[in-house]
Amino acid sequence: MGVFNYEAETPSVIPAARLFKAFILDGDKLLPKVAPEAVSSVENIEGNGGPGTIKKITFPEGSPFKYVKERVDEVDRVNFKYSFSVIEGGAVGDALEKVCNEIKIVAAPDGGSILKISNKFHTKGDHEINAEQIKIEKEKAVGLLKAVESYLLAHSDAYN
Repeated sequence: MGVFNYEAETPSVIPAARLFKAFILDGDKLLPKVAPEAVSSVENIEGNGGPGTIKKITFPEGSPFKYVKERVDEVDRVNFKYSFSVIEGGAVGDALEKVCNEIKIVAAPDGGSILKISNKFHTKGDHEINAEQIKIEKEKAVGLLKAVESYLLAHSDAYN
């Protein structure tokens, strides 16, 4: 088994606390609303949203994958940090054992924030992660962030 790390940063005009509330804490409800082309539904299979919770994210018809199951590993409301692992579905299967993700939202000097993403792809056997797969994952995350950002800009009273 190998572990391949990937890190990225994406700026946002939304302050860190507000973005964390919308994107992370209420993302289960908000993402299907603001990005239905990317996420059909999110349901808690078990747990209350905290560490140990298992979520099933269903993707729209025509997506490369039908669903993923994620396990929440950490929710840090003080430091705006959220960690989760993809444990089933999606790319997890023959080549990947799991994908561990950490999202941290930090304040930016301009009043906005910076979304810092760290992904650890745990491969099976000799499998390797190619650059195209990483690029696709980054584009998905940025697309979801921008959808939430657009919603928050259009609804200035939401998630304050």
